[in-house]
Amino acid sequence: MSHELGFVEHLASNRYFDIKFESEAVKVLPGEYFVTATNVLMVTVLGSCVSACIRDREKGIGGMNHFMLADSGDASAVSSSARYGTYAMEILINHLLKLGGRKSNLEAKVFGGGRVMATLTSSQVGDRNAKFVHDFLKTEDIPITAEDLLDVHPRKVYFFPQTGRVLVKKLVRMHNDTLIRREKEYAARLTEDPVAGDVELF
Repeated sequence: MSHELGFVEHLASNRYFDIKFESEAVKVLPGEYFVTATNVLMVTVLGSCVSACIRDREKGIGGMNHFMLADSGDASAVSSSARYGTYAMEILINHLLKLGGRKSNLEAKVFGGGRVMATLTSSQVGDRNAKFVHDFLKTEDIPITAEDLLDVHPRKVYFFPQTGRVLVKKLVRMHNDTLIRREKEYAARLTEDPVAGDVELF
């Protein structure tokens, strides 16, 4: 992954066939996003990270990201921390527009921000992620048509971009620690890597 493109967000490449929904699908992991003009199901599992599912309601072009703000443990670093969220949102929106979406037709559904990682310096990281995604979409004038934020449980999110349908499953019992491990690794990466350049919305 080259630094010119930005280490923090890249296109998800973990594709599979989802037997339950009889659909081509892609798993979106922390620090990834995916955009499609076809009916590819997008799936992610969120702990304290957040995910925005954004689509052009007329064209059915949709995308999903999976990100968190850098957890600096230092209140004065809020603005640099928020750059990770801004970059994650802008790269998703820009890709939607590149595929022919129109900003005035975009709508969003937002998920995650659970309090599931008390080990992070700030156990409020989920709250900060949730507030960030709300504030960003309000500033960009993109309406939020559905949300499932905060709480203490991880959640699995299925997004069908052409219809805008989203299914959310609360994971009350986690059978393994993969989610927590992935989010911790992602959080550590955020504190080490600079955001590669600002992305302009056009």
